[in-house]
Amino acid sequence: MTNGVVPSQGLRAMITAGQIAAAPEVTTAQIQPASLDLRLGRRAWRVRASFLAGRTRTVAERLDDFAMHEIDLAPGAVLETGCVYLVELCERLALPPDMSAAANAKSSTGRLDLLTRLITDRSAEFDRVEAGYEGPLYAEISPRTFSVLVRPGLALNQIRFRRGEAALDDAALVALNAEDRLVDVEPVIDGGLGFSVDLRAATEGGLIGWRARRHAGLIDLAKIGHYPVAEFWEPVRPGGHGGIILDPGAFYILVSREAVSIPPQTAAEMMPYMAVAGEFRVHYAGFFDPGFGHSSTGGSGSRGVLEVRCHEAPFALEHGQVVGRLVFERMAEVPDLLYGRDIGSNYQGQALKLSKHFRAP
Repeated sequence: MTNGVVPSQGLRAMITAGQIAAAPEVTTAQIQPASLDLRLGRRAWRVRASFLAGRTRTVAERLDDFAMHEIDLAPGAVLETGCVYLVELCERLALPPDMSAAANAKSSTGRLDLLTRLITDRSAEFDRVEAGYEGPLYAEISPRTFSVLVRPGLALNQIRFRRGEAALDDAALVALNAEDRLVDVEPVIDGGLGFSVDLRAATEGGLIGWRARRHAGLIDLAKIGHYPVAEFWEPVRPGGHGGIILDPGAFYILVSREAVSIPPQTAAEMMPYMAVAGEFRVHYAGFFDPGFGHSSTGGSGSRGVLEVRCHEAPFALEHGQVVGRLVFERMAEVPDLLYGRDIGSNYQGQALKLSKHFRAP
């Protein structure tokens, strides 16, 4: 296979070759166009602090320093807001020496402000797997806004594999946009495709976002379309100055001004914006699959949902303010599955949308 992001058919080949193994076995539902969903195993630990294994030690060895108690997820377990947990994943890897990987939270995970990061043995980085890695996988989970009920088999994060250099530089991105329009507005291309926030309501006094309610109830992550929105979220409408003022410590769901389209021969990842932008962070599920919002899958552009948390000081966020950038990567091959056409895709054609656990408002 040529350099680039490994597509769905390549993931199946990796499973057959034993480069991806799992107990229980990997299911068809886990295979996405350009990534693999990772499932929670049965063993978890409440830990006193977030940690990395470091270059010379395994995660299991570091648990002796940080574990407070072990948790069996089989009957269901509550992960509480403000706590940090480590969960052993069902999958393990035996990568070839020319293949690396990166992980990210799934869309629904990010929209619940559920910080989820991948950890591997002998590593000093979250969400990155070095080329040739062989060993187990763990998820660090820290609920920030809502306490959640989890069980084995739930997928909160996903992993994307690549060979060689896959990222498109700005010149290649300009050429791709000329050939296959990537956004429905004039693109801002500088170290990737700029993403800005939409704070203009469709009608006067209309909705532009959601703000999480503090001290809301428990969310069972297995329940889809179950929870009433009003018990967990309050609507956000434009302020008198045309934007909104973010409150310190608050969590918001907003939407991008741009409707994006991901051509089938590419994948994309949303990258954090520099902290110099102000007292806020856009913390999002970062993977955009081939076919997302694209005409080949019946799409006409899909907005990017932005998960925004304000830091220490109130911050005035303005309409059209750049809050992130999409870095595009070439696929090693066009996937035989595409987002919105061949898989059950919850967010194709989305605008402002909460996670799949809530009823339509």
